[in-house]
Amino acid sequence: MPDPAARDAAEEASAFSHPAVAPDVTAAYGAHPDQVVDFYAPRDGRADGGRERVPLVVALHGGAWRGPYDRAHLTPFVDFLARRGFAVANVEYRRGGPIPRQGGAAPVAGRWPETFDDVAAALDALPELAAAHLPQADPRRIVLTGHSAGGHLALWAAARHLLPAGSPWRLPSAPGLRGVVALAPIADLTSAVELGVCGGAVRELLGAGPEFAERMASADPSALLPTGIATTVVHGRDDIVVPPAVAEAFGDAAAKAGEPAGLTFLEEVGHFPLIDPAADACAVVAEEIAQLAW
Repeated sequence: MPDPAARDAAEEASAFSHPAVAPDVTAAYGAHPDQVVDFYAPRDGRADGGRERVPLVVALHGGAWRGPYDRAHLTPFVDFLARRGFAVANVEYRRGGPIPRQGGAAPVAGRWPETFDDVAAALDALPELAAAHLPQADPRRIVLTGHSAGGHLALWAAARHLLPAGSPWRLPSAPGLRGVVALAPIADLTSAVELGVCGGAVRELLGAGPEFAERMASADPSALLPTGIATTVVHGRDDIVVPPAVAEAFGDAAAKAGEPAGLTFLEEVGHFPLIDPAADACAVVAEEIAQLAW
C-alpha cells in the first residue's frame, strides 16, 4: 500500500498543478477586497447559443479558513463545472491572517465573525448579482458546493434558518436551494476538534476561550439539522486531511434529526481529487451536482 502522506502530497500537487482560470466577470458584494464573487458562464457550446438558463453552482473554496488559501486554487474545478454546462459563482470571503507563534508568524484559521458575515452576505447578494452579471444562470436552480472548510461553510449557509434566535445570520425561512454537495467537508466540528483536523483549525476559527461553546451552536452544521434541503456529502475513504470519520459523524447527526444525508465515499481517493479536473473523482462530483441541479 502507498504511504498515506506521500499519496496525499501527490494528490495535492496534482490538484494545484492546473493554472488558474480567469472569470468572465467579477462583482463585489461588499467594500472589502475579499468580498467578491467570480462568475463563469457555461462553456458547453450549447446549440441554443446560451439563451436557455442553466443551473447556478455556487462554490466555496477550502483551505482551513486560512488566509494563504484563496479562491484561485478552486478555479480549475470551477471551470470544469462551467464546461459541463453549469453557470458558476466562485465566492471569496475573509479568512484568517497571521498570528505570532514561536518560530515566526503562522496563519490563523478564519475570522469571527467576518468569515460568516461574508458567506451570509454573498449568498444574500447572489440572486441580484447573478441577474446583472450572469444572465444565463437560473436563480430557481441553485446548488451550493464547497470543499473542505468551504464544505463546512456550504452546509452552514444552507442551515441559516436554523440558527439560534437573535443570530445576525439567521434567515426567516430555508434558503432557495436545490441542494448542497459538500466535498470532504469539515461537517462535524466536534469530531474535527477531537481529531485535530487541519492543525486545530476549528478552535482557531471559533476561539479557544469561553466563547467557544456558544459559537459552536451557531457554526456546527451537525447542530443545525434538519435543514429541509437535499444534502450530499462526497468524501474520499483515504482522506487524511479531513478523515472520513468527520463525514460519518455528520451523517449520524442527520439521521438522528430525521433527515438522512446522502454520503458518497470514494475508495482509494484522498482529500484533493474531488476538486482536481484530472481525477476521476471530480467527474463523480459533477454528476452529484447535476443530479440535484437538473
